[in-house]
Parts: sequence; structure tokens; C-alpha cells
Amino acid sequence: MLSAMSSRSTHGTDNSPTAEQLQILQTASEFAYRIWENRTSSCQTFLRSYPLDQTLTRQQIDDLIQDYTLDDNYQLADELEVMSGLRNLRTLLMMRWIWQDALQAITLDQLTDELSEFADGCISFAKEYTYKGLIRQYGEPTFIDSKGHVQIDDMAIMAMGKLGAHELNLSSDIDLIFIHKKRGETNGNKANGTRSIDNKRFMTRLGQGIIKLLDQNTADGFVFRVDMRLRPWGDGSDLAIHLSALQKYFSLHGRAWERFAWLKANIIGQVDQDFYNDIESLIKPFVFRYYVDYSAFSALREMKSLIQNQVAQREDLDNIKLGAGGIRDIEFIVQAFQLIYGGRHTQLQVKSCLKAMQVLHEFNYLESTTYNQLQAAYRFLRRLEHGIQGINDQQTQRLPHDPQWQHNLAITLGFDDWSALLITLNQHRENVNIPFERMVIDRQVANDENIEVDAKSIDEQVEQLNEVLTEENRHRLRSFWQSKLVKNLSDEARGRLDDAYPVVVHALLAHEDKQLANSALPRLIDLLEAICRRSIYLVMIAENPNATTELIPMLSASPWIAKELAQYPVLLDTFLQQRYRHLPDKDELSDILRQQLLRVEPGDEEKLLSVLRLFKKNQILAVAAGDILAERPIMEVSDSLSYIAAVVLEAALDRAFAEIVSRYGYPIGQDGDPVTEADCGFAIIGYGKLGGLELSYASDLDLVFLHRIKEGGMTTGEKSVSGMKFAARLVQKLMNYLNTQTRDGRVYEIDMRLRPSGNAGMMVVSYHAFETYQLEKAWSWEHQALVRARAVCGDRRVTARFCNIRRDVLVLPRTIDQVRNEVTSMRIKMQKHLGTSQWQQQKAGKFHLKQDTGGIIDIEFLAQFAVLAYSNEHPSLANWSDNVRIFEEVASLGIWEKQVCQDLSDAYLRIRAATHKLALSEQSLLVDDTLWKETRALVQAQWQHLMGVDSDEK
Repeated sequence: MLSAMSSRSTHGTDNSPTAEQLQILQTASEFAYRIWENRTSSCQTFLRSYPLDQTLTRQQIDDLIQDYTLDDNYQLADELEVMSGLRNLRTLLMMRWIWQDALQAITLDQLTDELSEFADGCISFAKEYTYKGLIRQYGEPTFIDSKGHVQIDDMAIMAMGKLGAHELNLSSDIDLIFIHKKRGETNGNKANGTRSIDNKRFMTRLGQGIIKLLDQNTADGFVFRVDMRLRPWGDGSDLAIHLSALQKYFSLHGRAWERFAWLKANIIGQVDQDFYNDIESLIKPFVFRYYVDYSAFSALREMKSLIQNQVAQREDLDNIKLGAGGIRDIEFIVQAFQLIYGGRHTQLQVKSCLKAMQVLHEFNYLESTTYNQLQAAYRFLRRLEHGIQGINDQQTQRLPHDPQWQHNLAITLGFDDWSALLITLNQHRENVNIPFERMVIDRQVANDENIEVDAKSIDEQVEQLNEVLTEENRHRLRSFWQSKLVKNLSDEARGRLDDAYPVVVHALLAHEDKQLANSALPRLIDLLEAICRRSIYLVMIAENPNATTELIPMLSASPWIAKELAQYPVLLDTFLQQRYRHLPDKDELSDILRQQLLRVEPGDEEKLLSVLRLFKKNQILAVAAGDILAERPIMEVSDSLSYIAAVVLEAALDRAFAEIVSRYGYPIGQDGDPVTEADCGFAIIGYGKLGGLELSYASDLDLVFLHRIKEGGMTTGEKSVSGMKFAARLVQKLMNYLNTQTRDGRVYEIDMRLRPSGNAGMMVVSYHAFETYQLEKAWSWEHQALVRARAVCGDRRVTARFCNIRRDVLVLPRTIDQVRNEVTSMRIKMQKHLGTSQWQQQKAGKFHLKQDTGGIIDIEFLAQFAVLAYSNEHPSLANWSDNVRIFEEVASLGIWEKQVCQDLSDAYLRIRAATHKLALSEQSLLVDDTLWKETRALVQAQWQHLMGVDSDEK
């Protein structure tokens, strides 16, 4: 921005303003230009010391406050001189800030920061100045602590609103709250000329002194307008409140809208650490709930309604702060998200609106377009606000009505005329109003106009629902309402249930297929029973009627999803946010988990496991919802499930490596240097469904662990161990993270039987040992398994070496007959052990989609046969680990007919889609054979054609 100023004008050699700069000031501000005209000499002197093209540090601001509060003898002045000095300093700084803003010589962030630092400095000075005067009269305020010791009381000054967030504008008032430690009395003594008063009176007088120094309007003006109305109980209450009274207020009387106010609360100046911690321990649980808190929206609507009424009453339709699409709407959007999710994501517990907006974007609560538009609108509106306030130093956010000042304001902000400014302003307002209305108003409006989500018509809705429900379900619903659970709910919880019920009824009635309501209702009642005692989740439902409507087909289709939601209601948020509409790719998933892990301290395994489990459950639920509601292609679903697993494995490996390194130091790599976090010397290899990017909802993970460290070398830590022991303990720690059974289940079920030598083998081996085993000892079925293997995460050199080993093994020369016999033999063994007997197939008419002839395993074995039989001649076949792309490559190489490969791929995807659906509905893979005769016959025919073995022989 400094270059922008330089291009408009140039300073003289003595830093005096140029004629062009003076013209810009006159255009921007009648107030600031009048200061220049009336006090030219003082202004010139001030600007020589603090030029317009430079910013101010906090130290410079503190030095200025000190300089302007000294008397002629350079001693601290009396009260009248101090008040005059602070006001004169404020006048000069305002002149300078308005000028810098008009010249674009200062950024919005820097300007609000300097204004806030000046306020902080003045408040801290006023507190110290007043305190010293009071203790000369009354002694120091004291209290008796819990141990019977005398302690000195102190007062913390809480900055609220713009000052709390360090976002003060050019003519802001400052919202303050005074908190002191405890009741007591001062240690005044008549013998030394002081008298004792209680701490309440002392703190009241301290607060009054601070307000007087800053707020009182004198011939020199004021420093800051001070507003104390945000304190507990508001006007008419004690000016200062002690900690225990504040605690009682928060727990018994704190109102929902006050959480928005205390969100930005910040302590000004220095207080002792214990006092600071005590205050924070009261504020944080009041503002932020650990659970996802949708009750913030009701408070949001109440506050918005009040403000809209006030605007209408004042006919203040040009208010860029309170009007539709104004600054307050942006702050509401951001603060609502902070209150809802700030308990879960501590990164959201920031004061600044712009910083909070950025975190919301990083956590995907604001998509990129909305984030960019809100950020741009906020910066524009705040700059416009400064321009408006700078005209006459008035605390206003109303657009000027005077045509001259409309023109001047437009020119100051870089527009050709007033109409051009209004076009940009209205576009920003629209960009803000759309997400605000969507968040605060639209979320309670159902899409179906034929059904009112209104408690007044609930009886009519219930009658309509009764006509749809079966007698059994009507009985279930009556039993729920008559249950002890509902009857014993607290008044608040019962009120929330009553508010949510019209939304639930609407959701059940909203679908054309009325059978959905009957199949979903028992599971919906289970969910309601699970969340009634944690009634904030009822608020989620009430606040999201359209998303709740989508919940019904989910519950109808999947008892598994219903059980997950009932057991882990926090997952409701993922669904109600409708995140299934966009399934994140692997990089996005990795970033989401990384953000969540930032708040997990090293060594906190319980928290780590909780984050990993919740991340997995949330993301899989989003995939399942997309599968059911958005009808996503099966390959896209499996890709997403495989990405989730890969991201969890990568994070778990990073954490396990860091934990073991903290104990033993770094192991030595095979190149002789210690490994690093970036290249840790270890890799995780995925086999089976994970390797083939074909995971389902309940799939376990087939894993093999490889390393590139010196097994006999010692680690670098004080408590060193051998590389082999380090490797073993790393894998043990990793398995503990992933496989530990808790009341919330496992992160993943891990199967390591495919490692070299199976269960008899080492848990982790070097890639040299792995290569030797594959080339010299592995059975043919292990080479089959290698077809569906890929490096999932870890050290780049290890993963690259594995890829080379895999390729070298798969392209080994083999005769087609040899491969055909080995693959067929293994398939016969599997079918005998795991498939459905011929008697079951014939008598019961059953078909196991995976294990029986003509099922998934047949198709997978055909793909593996193709790779092992033909890769020596066609090495590109070894590139892929998933069946569909293997068949595509076989077709492109002309090994098998394209139609054959297409038929096998289609059959494979069709069966896999069915297995996913059955997994969601918790049904067996043993299905009615008549529904699969055509698909099964196709696969059996291709098996006979390609393998030369009749299906009956298997």
C-alpha cells in the first residue's frame, strides 16, 4: 500500500505534506482538515516525527501516551493535564490515521491494529494512574484466600466487541467489563493517612476513574467513548463484578446472545497468570460447548430480528453495519459457526473476524466462493465505514445524504462517482445477504411448500402421518411419547423435542414413497431416544428441516447408519451439514484430519484414538449418505473409502513414528544417515481391497510393513535401541492406534497374515528381505495377492522400492498353463472352504455374491490370472492393482476381446454395488439366486472360456 501512496504524491525533504496530499485530506475529512488548519504547526511537528508513510509500533504508542501525560517538569501530570494530554494525542493520531487511510498508506489490518493498540495503551495507563491515586487514599484492596492468606485484589479489564478482537474502527466506542478477584477490603489505615473501604467500592471507583479519564467530554474532546452495558445485568448493576459472582451469572442467568458478546472478550494489559486462568476457565465453557451447538442459531435469529426492528424504527435503511448484507451479518455468520464448532475445533476460538473466517474456510465450513466473497465484502465495508466516520469523527455507519460528501467519499475510496460506489456496495451486500439468509432464515424453511413446519398445525400433520403409518408403527410412536424417557425430560429438553417434532413429521411425510416412513420410523425413534437426553441434537434437527427430510431415506435404507447415528449422535452434524454432496479427495481428507490433529498433544493416545475414530466415522457416513442419496458410482464410493483409510494410516504412522522417536531417537537408515520425519524409513503396503482401491464400509485392512533401516544399528537417542527393536515397537504402536478395541470400536480391523511367512513371520521386514522372500520363497497364491497390492504411505524410497519389487515379481516368466493350474487350484480350495455347498444352492436357491462360482472371487481371480500369465510379455499389466483397470489394460493390449473384458468389469461393478447395499442394510451376501442368474452365468461362461475349466469342476 505504501507504493500506492508514493504514486499519488511525494513528501518533501522534511516529511511535510504536499499540496496533493492536503487536497486528498480535505476531500476525505472535514474533521481532520479542520485540525490541520487550526493546529498546522503542531500537526507538522507530529508528522515529522511520525510520517504518513510509516506505521506505529506498540512501543511508539506507549511512548506517545507517556510523553503527552507529563507536565512541564517532565513529571506525571495532574488529572486535568492528563485528560488534556490524552485528548490532544488522540486528535493528532486521528488526523494522521484518517489521512493515511485516504492516501491508502495503511492497510485495513494495520489501521485497526494501531487503533486497538492505542485503546489498549490508554486503558492500561488509565487503570494504573487511577489505581495509584486510590491506594494513596484507601490502601490496596485485599482478600483472604482459601488457605487463610492475605492476597492483593486486582481488576481485569475485559475488552469486548471490536476492541476485544483488535478490530477497532476510526470512531469506535469501546465496550468494557470490569472483573476483580474476590470480596474483601482495602488495607487502609488512619495512622498513615488512608482509610479502609470494601473492595466493591474500591473497584467501582477504579472503574469510574478509568471511564472519566477516557470518556468525559472536555474542551479538548474525548479519548474513547466507553460503553459498559455488556456487563452482567447491564445498566444499573455493579460496575465491577467479582469472579464467583460472574461464575454464578454464567451458570444461572447467562443469555444465549451474551455468548456472542463474550466470544470476543479479551483481557487488556497484564494480570497475574492465576487470575488470567480463572477468568478464561469461566468464559470458555460459557461461550464454547464441547458438543456441536446448534442452539446458537436461535440466538442469532433473535438478535438479527431485534436489530432489524431497530433499523426500521430509526428508518436507518442506509446503515452499512446493521442493514441487510452489512458488517453485522458477516460477523453473525462467522460467530455462529464459531459458537457451534469452536468447542470441537479450538482453532476457531480466535477473536478476529477475518482470522476466524480463514479457519472456517480451512475446515470447509465456508466453501471457497463464499469465503472469498465474505472476506472481500468485510474489507470493503470496513474501509467504507472508516471513510464515513472520518468525515466528521462520528460513530456512525450511515451513508452520507449530502451530495458533496457522497462525491467526496466515492473519490476517497477510489471510485469515479457515487453511483459507481453504490454498485459495488450493493454487490457486496448481495454476496453477504445470500449466505446469511441461507444460514439464519432458510434453514427453518422446508422446501415442500405443501407442508408447513409449524407447531400450530402439528395435530393436522400427525393425523396425516397416522394415515400413512402401519398399526405397529403408530403403536411405536404412541409408546415413545408415553415413555418414562419423554415424561422425565427436563423442561428445556422437552421444549426442544416439541420444537423438533414438527420437523420430524414433515420429514416423514415429505417423500412420495410412503413405505419410507414405515421402514424409517422404528430407527428414527431409536435415534430420538438416544438424543433426547443430549437435547442439543434435537436443536440440530429443528434447525435443519431440509436435511432432516433427507435423513428418512438414509434410515430406511441402512440400519447400520441408523445404529451409528444413535450410538454417536455427533455424527448427525456431518449429515445435517450435507457434506455428502461433496466427497473430498485424498488431499482434502488429509488436510481435514491434519487440522483435527493439531489440538492433540503428543503422548495423548486417548485423544488421538478419539480423533481418528471420529474422523473415520464422519467421513464414512458422508460416503454412505452420498451412496444412498446421491447414487454415486461404485468406483467413486470405493475410492473415497480407500482414501479415508490411507489418510488415517498416514496420520497414525506419523504419530507412532514421532512417539517412538521421542523415546529412543532416530534409527539409522541403510545409507548410514539417521532417518527423518519426511523420510521415516518405513512404509505401509496395502493388500486386498485396500490395495485394489475397492474398500467397502466394513472392510478390514490387509497390511504389510516394510523398512529401510539398519536392523543392527543403534538409534540416536540417550536410551538407544537397535533398529530392529525400533521397527518392532513402531509397528506395535501403530497397531495399538488402529486395532485397539474401545467402547467406540476400533479405528480399523487389521489383518497382517499376508506378510512374508504369514503369522509365523516378522511384523515388519526390510525391503531386501521382502524381495528375497517374493523371489525365492513365496507361494504362487502370494504372487496372486501381490497383484492387488500397492504402497499406501510412508518413506518415498521404501514405497518406490516396493513398486519395483512388485513389478519385477509380477513380470517373471510363467507359462500360461502353469498359472492357470495354480489359480484354478487356489480357487477350488477357496470355494470348498468358503462357498455355498451345491446342496444349499440347489435346494435353497442361494448364491453367495463373493465366494460362490460366478461371483466376485471368480472375477478377481481372472484379473490376477491375466496379470501373472501375460505381464512378462506385457509389463504394463503390472501397473494396476484394481480389477477394472486391469481388464481395461487387457482389452487395450488385445489379450482378450474387449467385450469380454467389458462384460467382466460390468458384472464386477454390479456385484460390488450390491455388496455395498447389503452392507449398509446389514444383510448377508447370501442372496436369492434367481436375481443373479444372468450375471452369474456370464461370469461362469467366461471362466470356462478363459481358464478351460467347467464351473461344475470347481
